[in-house]
Amino acid sequence: MKRIVVKVGSAVLSEQNRIAKDRMQNLVDFIAELKSRYEVILVSSGAVAAGYTELKLDKKVLANKQALASIGQPILMNKYKKMFELHNILPSQVLVTAANFNTQGESQKAKDTIETLLKHHVVPIINENDATATEELVLGDNDQLSAYAAFHFGADLLVILSDIDAYYDKDPRAHPDAKVRSRIEFITPHELAMDVNPNHNFATGGIVTKLKAAEFLLKRGGAMFLASGFDLSDARSFLMEGEHVGGSLFKAYEAEA
Repeated sequence: MKRIVVKVGSAVLSEQNRIAKDRMQNLVDFIAELKSRYEVILVSSGAVAAGYTELKLDKKVLANKQALASIGQPILMNKYKKMFELHNILPSQVLVTAANFNTQGESQKAKDTIETLLKHHVVPIINENDATATEELVLGDNDQLSAYAAFHFGADLLVILSDIDAYYDKDPRAHPDAKVRSRIEFITPHELAMDVNPNHNFATGGIVTKLKAAEFLLKRGGAMFLASGFDLSDARSFLMEGEHVGGSLFKAYEAEA
């Protein structure tokens, strides 16, 4: 059975300073579908947004953002648990920092945990330990984390579900004639040097962090699929029906199975 990492961003999971329950439920229902064909690891943002529903702190202050993550993580996990219960699926929480991937020994410890969870059909839900990982909270993001997870945990594919539904040849917000790039084999230094442009209050990335995640995997023979997290039809077509209708696949042709 193939293994995939599914990453969902804050822009998908939150709306108007609260958790977007319908989109979250759609995601959980989709993962339940995927489990008939794949081992699924979920990398989920949304802890800060969940915390903000309980305590309105200024998210621009680092200590506040860490506090919101601390408040929000159990709220987020509780919502996931209730939604997965509808499918008789048990989720688990796995909090990591960059240190968990710094050495082979540390990454192996984390992988052993993931392997045990998957063996027992549990869905591991990974998030960065934002409450204490100061440097990672400022500089990191879950796009990078999901790429590390996909590589170190032996996934065949990283799937990023985002408010960005594909990679375009130019910014579709500024250029109505922008066209989707369906297949990308490599990423240029110029593309990686573009300004980070998150579109959402709780987001930390934008297209550039997704390109960096894709480049990390491309360099290591891996692959990434980027699609909308608002409308899961492109992801469903690609993953369940084997049809590439929409979204963007980052994969070198020589890496074809």
